[in-house]
Amino acid sequence: MLFRSLAGRYDHARFDVPDNCFRDDEWAARLYKNVKGYELAAYGYWGYWKSPGGFDPAAGRATFPRLAVYGASVRGQVGEGIGNLEAGYYDSRDDRNGDDPFVNNSQFRFLAGYERDLPMIAQDLTVGAQYYLELMTEHDAYVRSVRALHAGMHTADEFRQVVTFRITKLLMNQNLRLSLFAYYRPTDSDAYLRPSVNYKIDDHWTVEVGGNVFLSDHPTTFFGQFRDNTNIYASLRYSF
Repeated sequence: MLFRSLAGRYDHARFDVPDNCFRDDEWAARLYKNVKGYELAAYGYWGYWKSPGGFDPAAGRATFPRLAVYGASVRGQVGEGIGNLEAGYYDSRDDRNGDDPFVNNSQFRFLAGYERDLPMIAQDLTVGAQYYLELMTEHDAYVRSVRALHAGMHTADEFRQVVTFRITKLLMNQNLRLSLFAYYRPTDSDAYLRPSVNYKIDDHWTVEVGGNVFLSDHPTTFFGQFRDNTNIYASLRYSF
C-alpha cells in the first residue's frame, strides 16, 4: 500500500472506449437564427457520454453508454441587461428505465442567467448570475436498483442545483479590474470562491493576485473534497 501519495496516481482506470469506425460514430446538429434581436437555437447530439457514465462489473471496466441530447436556447435583452435561458434532455439510451445501477440515468438540464451593468451604483460595475438545475428521471427506479446491490450504498440526489455569481469593477481608466466569481450548490451546501485583482501596468505588463477558496462542512461533497486545497496566487505576465 502506498501512503502520502496522490489518490489515483498509481490506480489507472480501465476503460471500454467506443472506437469502431462507422459503428461508434457521433453526430451533432445545430440550428440558429436571430429574431428581433434574440438569438434562438435548437440542437441535437447522438453519440456517447463524454465521461465514463457506466461500468461493466464482469469486465471491471468503465464504459461510455450511448447518449442522445436534445435542447434549445434563447439569449437577448431583458430589461436593462442580457438574459439567457437553455433547456436540454439527456436521453441515456442504454438505461431509459433507470433500473440499471451501472449506467447513468436520463436527465433534464436547465440553465437561466442574467447580466447587466449597474451605473446607478457605480460606473464600470457589472454583475451576473446563473442558475443551473439537473433533474434525474426515473429516480425511484435508480434508488431501488442501487439499494438492491447494497442497502447502505450512497445514492445521488434527484435534483442537483448550482448557483453562480460574478461581480466585476473596473477602476483607474479600466486598468484595474476587481472580480469575484462564486459557485454555490444548494443541494450540498458547499461553495467555491474565486476572487482576483488584475492591474495592467502598461501595454506589455500585467500583474494579478487572486485565490481559490473552497467552503463546506462535509468532505464528501463536490467542493468539500477540495476544502484543504484553498490557496492564493500571484502572477506577472508579459505580452508582445
